[in-house]
Amino acid sequence: MIERNSFRVKYFVVLIGFLRERQGFLEEVRQGVRLPIKIISLLVCSSLFLAMYGGIIGASHSWMQALSSAVKLPALYLITLLICLPTLFFANIIFGSKRTFAQHFALVLTAISVTSVLLFSFAPITLFFLITTNNYQFLIVLNVIIFSLTGFIGVSSLYNATNVVLEQDDENSKTRKTIIQSWLFLYAFVGSQLGWTLRPFFGTPDSVFQLFREREGNFYLSVLQTLGYLLGIR
Repeated sequence: MIERNSFRVKYFVVLIGFLRERQGFLEEVRQGVRLPIKIISLLVCSSLFLAMYGGIIGASHSWMQALSSAVKLPALYLITLLICLPTLFFANIIFGSKRTFAQHFALVLTAISVTSVLLFSFAPITLFFLITTNNYQFLIVLNVIIFSLTGFIGVSSLYNATNVVLEQDDENSKTRKTIIQSWLFLYAFVGSQLGWTLRPFFGTPDSVFQLFREREGNFYLSVLQTLGYLLGIR
């Protein structure tokens, strides 16, 4: 039992080490140092933080929605990674990158980890508004803002991390930088649409619990409609 708990603590030690010393952490990823423990640690910690935030937003509806959202929110980020990562890896390989799939995996996990930690830090704010207001539309817009902000910071950290991990000193470096920029838009687009597919995360007030809803419309149209409702625009 003691060994198991110490192993779990090690996961968080790796995450804290990354947050405090990103340059050194990324340099180790570039050199391929202890990649398995880095990948497992970031995967476990980010999944845990995302699950806790998902549970909080789902609790506004019912315990079943809280449990569902606690599973679906980590799944959203990890499935998006699995969908988009092969595109990044093979595109970089074609244009001369020598980095392995594990190095690319660890690289993208750093962005998810940053995002998950930021979401966890916003959890008390989200919980406060869940307790003090019952305006469903406001809660949706609030969380769109939170997810957009944390996602932007996570993606920005990923872009900066590529300057350390990926090769930057050959004739294809500019091409790979363009690939990264294009891939980040792809990642954001796939993630937002997948989130729409996996909904609900909150659960509509006065409705029965639904694990998934029928596929209709898209994420961006829904956000515009919600903003229009809050602003009194029909």
